[in-house]
Amino acid sequence: MTPPGSLNRRGLLAGAASAAGVHLLSSAAAPISAAEASAAGASEAIVLPPEDRRILLSCKLTMIARERDGQPLGLADRLRLARDAGFDGVDLDEAGSITPQAAREAVRQSGVFVHNAINHAHWQVRLTSPEAEQRRQARENLAHCMRVAHAAGGNGVLIVVGRGDDGPPEEIEARCRGELEALLPLAAALAQPILVENVWNRMFYDHDAPPEQTAERFVRFIDSFDSPWIGMYFDIGNHWKYGQPDAWIRDFGRRCVKLDVKGFSRARDAFTEIDAGDLPWDRVREALAAIGFAGWATAEVEGGDAVRLATVRRQMEGAFGLTSRG
Repeated sequence: MTPPGSLNRRGLLAGAASAAGVHLLSSAAAPISAAEASAAGASEAIVLPPEDRRILLSCKLTMIARERDGQPLGLADRLRLARDAGFDGVDLDEAGSITPQAAREAVRQSGVFVHNAINHAHWQVRLTSPEAEQRRQARENLAHCMRVAHAAGGNGVLIVVGRGDDGPPEEIEARCRGELEALLPLAAALAQPILVENVWNRMFYDHDAPPEQTAERFVRFIDSFDSPWIGMYFDIGNHWKYGQPDAWIRDFGRRCVKLDVKGFSRARDAFTEIDAGDLPWDRVREALAAIGFAGWATAEVEGGDAVRLATVRRQMEGAFGLTSRG
């Protein structure tokens, strides 16, 4: 039974869709596909991702080449490379250096959907910092990501909530919880869920203990907000070292809103290509089906040009058991 007020992915997505619907009704531009927007070069077109795929494939912006034939590529050109490689969209993980206006314009110029925003400064400027000024800046960085994602047409921001060595567990959890709670009104106003990523930051797991650990502490943290605007951006490869990814997916259930995708080898204790390593992808697929997952899965591996990106996309298709797009 779902506890009253707990996170519900369907409710979260319905809220985001409702907000998007208001925009559609107030706009004179008719919705068109990403391909149509690109072909028409329509700067005022509403860019939409495919609507018939249960798992939408994405890559991080930092994976996309910054130049071609020695010439620098603008943001719109880089987004087009992801489209050319067969991705459904892009996770804008350079949001700290991109204005909301620039993000919106790049989406309109390229016809490529941006579903999420990240500012990697969250590793240095942290919500768990003992310094109030640093926490204020971390909160503003996250608010900026929300505005970028909203302007681009996306629905979510990823956050590394801090670092375990910033203090005793109960203190750092209270710090980051307080900062995230302060951002919930903005998250709701812009329909941008705040999605916590599981990383090797010594929070909500035992970094020096062996497997098999559970997702219980992550679940407890997410549920402590009792809000539909806080969820998980589950990185499947990150915690294969510490627990079973299929068990974590089942534990997260409705809290699992988006996925990061990389490979990992327990045998070699190293990250790998998505189709290498020893991740139990068959069990991952079963767990995603069991929780009814539908949403974005984003590659986080070495990138490059359109040829390399297409290779990554095919690896993702294999991992998720999807029909290849070529």
